[in-house]
Amino acid sequence: MRIHCLQHVPFEGLGAIAKWIETKNHSLSFTRFHRQDPLPGTSDYDLVIVLGGPMSVHDEARYAWLTDEKQFIEDAIKNGKTVLGICLGAQLISDVLGGRVYKNAHKEIGWFPITLTIETEEAPIFSSLPKRFQAFHWHGETFDLPPGAVRMAETEACLNQAFLYGPRVIGLQFHLEATRESVKDLILNCSEELQPGRYIQSPKEMLLRPDGFVLINEMMVEILGQICLSISDGPRS
Repeated sequence: MRIHCLQHVPFEGLGAIAKWIETKNHSLSFTRFHRQDPLPGTSDYDLVIVLGGPMSVHDEARYAWLTDEKQFIEDAIKNGKTVLGICLGAQLISDVLGGRVYKNAHKEIGWFPITLTIETEEAPIFSSLPKRFQAFHWHGETFDLPPGAVRMAETEACLNQAFLYGPRVIGLQFHLEATRESVKDLILNCSEELQPGRYIQSPKEMLLRPDGFVLINEMMVEILGQICLSISDGPRS
């Protein structure tokens, strides 16, 4: 499988997904917008992974590449490609599909319980996950479900935590790919966001969960495995 990754900042990478890609011998290419890398052609990939970042989807004036990225995501979806968006990536997908992205009532940073919706029972990508589990979060904005999308998960602080748009477009507001090392990078680079709040944990609380990282990474692998199956069942251009 040919995987192309859209990366916005150097300190938010693939995390545990990188190991899975290596283990499965999938090909991997990048557009690193912080390095002004070019975008690929539609025929050059099977799966697009859109990563997180501290910017907003509305920050085109500061990050001009957001305009091209949105068009690329829209074209990928129109061409029937599989697209997985994580955090900012999910917000970008919602935006290009007509959803609204805006400041959430609460910042959600740390480990908080995810509840899957009943709709996940009919969605193979989510069906093997537990109905309730602790996931890692780091976001201040949220999104409305774009027209035609189905909510797959929610938390107390944020209603729309995951969605499916058709069988091949997945948005995850939370971070199942997070590792202890990647969370350290977020703490180092985004420490100004760690102000007292109802849903904001301290760095110590975030890092003292070695088993938690193992469990969420296993769930990320489950989702990626289902994505592989859906791609193998569909057309390839």
